[in-house]
Amino acid sequence: MSASGVGSEYDIIFAGGGTVACVAAGRLAEADPSLRILLIEQGPDTRNLPAHIHPARFIANLVPTSSVFTFHVAQPSEALLGRAPIVPAGRCVGGGSCVNFMVYTRAAASDYDDWETVHGNTGWGSKDLIPLLQKVETYQDDLSAREEGMHGDSGPIKVSFGGVATEVGKQFMETARAYDKKHGVTVDSNDFLTINAYSRWMKYIDAKSGKRSDAAHHFIYNQESADSNLHVLANAAVHRIIIKEHRAIGVEYADSSDHSSKLNSVYAKQLVVVSAGAFGSPAILQRSGIGASQLLKKLDINEQVDLPGVGENYQDHNLGFATYFVPDRTETLDVFSGHLGEDELKSYVDRWGQHGDGLLATNGIDAGIKLRPNEDDLKELGPNFTRIWNNYYKDAPDKPVMMYVPFASHYGPVPDPNGKYMSMLWFPEYPESIGRLHITSGDDWRQPLYFEPGYLTEPADLDILRWAYKRSREVARRMPLYRGEVQQGHPTFSPNSEAACVSRDGPVPVDAPDIAYTAEDNEAIHDFLRNTVLTWKTDGHMRHEAKGQRRRSRPEAQRVWDDKLESRWSVHISLYAELNQTLTDLPPDLSICPSNVSANTYNTALGIGEKAAVIIADDLGIKLAV
Repeated sequence: MSASGVGSEYDIIFAGGGTVACVAAGRLAEADPSLRILLIEQGPDTRNLPAHIHPARFIANLVPTSSVFTFHVAQPSEALLGRAPIVPAGRCVGGGSCVNFMVYTRAAASDYDDWETVHGNTGWGSKDLIPLLQKVETYQDDLSAREEGMHGDSGPIKVSFGGVATEVGKQFMETARAYDKKHGVTVDSNDFLTINAYSRWMKYIDAKSGKRSDAAHHFIYNQESADSNLHVLANAAVHRIIIKEHRAIGVEYADSSDHSSKLNSVYAKQLVVVSAGAFGSPAILQRSGIGASQLLKKLDINEQVDLPGVGENYQDHNLGFATYFVPDRTETLDVFSGHLGEDELKSYVDRWGQHGDGLLATNGIDAGIKLRPNEDDLKELGPNFTRIWNNYYKDAPDKPVMMYVPFASHYGPVPDPNGKYMSMLWFPEYPESIGRLHITSGDDWRQPLYFEPGYLTEPADLDILRWAYKRSREVARRMPLYRGEVQQGHPTFSPNSEAACVSRDGPVPVDAPDIAYTAEDNEAIHDFLRNTVLTWKTDGHMRHEAKGQRRRSRPEAQRVWDDKLESRWSVHISLYAELNQTLTDLPPDLSICPSNVSANTYNTALGIGEKAAVIIADDLGIKLAV
């Protein structure tokens, strides 16, 4: 819908159109056809576009010129050797669900229990969220886990192994089983409890059609029509909430397709739901006069509420990666990185269109492990991490420390764009490092944010990444496809070091000794990580609580949202926050999660969307479908 087609008033306005907003708006529209709902999204529509429904094309979206991401440029950081990292956030209808890696991972049950028992959010424990996570999905695999009720079988979001199993994934499983005798193999590592076991990994891909399974197509586009009660306004950036007598009554927005400064207004009879993610939601709140008083005064913004927690405590999963050569005959996703001609691409598209399978119907990530350290690993991780282990992990046996996966493609720079590669990707599940962000202009939504992601400012995060590099490298160099390391994708070790990158005709034996790293080698790994670490996902999250009180003690400082997604402001602003793909105490998007989760956050965002729908429906007296 274009701006010219927007009405002047709706019952509910969603300021933001990502995963959580799509789920909540879709459920509410389905439950009550009389509700007029408007979803406003800064980015473009994604309906039936090959770049989004073809799973493997997610790689081609990750380019600096992409229109479906906002690339947030951070401040230079000493912890990153002066580097200013760039963090992408999904900017399109469906948000991260339409552009992410489609990796199906679920959090530890204790992550959600912490939200309830540690952070005091009644109704947000695992007993409440797991049924919603089952409701949202159809698990397209005949595992006993589904029969035991751990997975859903009638939800709109499809979960499968995808349209092809790559040789990279198969060899990872076979090699890990033979090499790593201390950890087992399981058929399902996403039952909210299982860790320390290698398994095949599922994907957000429909096994029948081969399409990406995203929130936009399964909650919004399937309902949106000329006579629908659900309306989407794409390419529209929400500038601020319109507040009258301490109530949110509408929003101001601008045309983002031409970066217009002209503002339009639309009003809500019942609710304004701020659901613009970890970057968008804090910015909208601050421009609306909701934030730290000092910032609002500096930017000449009329203060509605002094709420210092807005924009503080940004947290995300850091991503580390290393790249390896594989034989030219290997089937990898490198072909979709941008150098493949349309004629060459046609064969993949034709197969996908006819059968819903083939290389176009995968994300190239077919296996992985969620890992906790043993005694030897704790020695490698060192005293910085040991303190955290004893405080946070030791008594929570379902919490992994890091996860790593094989990726049937390159990740990062390579010497030959037409070559064939595989990568190992890894990230810490609960980084200690914390960041922050705030707006730089009160009257121009186009101005960039001041953003400090905080990556690697806490030494333990670097220790975990170093450990992950070493562990994943040992598996990679034993895989039959391995042909050596790509120097650009590894630390620069001394040529005389045992750890130095090599070019090989084949792998080392499975029983070969592990590489012995020196103190100098460890520093080389640290420098590599500081120069390369980025974010795993396209959605970060904000935890609005006091730093240092986020583990087993209950935080009280800077709390922004309560268990009903309503603000705790004394002025009782009628404003909901949407949960977006990571966690924080803010709006219903991943900016509301009170603490991190040990998984890719799309799954959690789906649960938050379902929970937001339940809360809003209850508030409005609407009965949702079971």
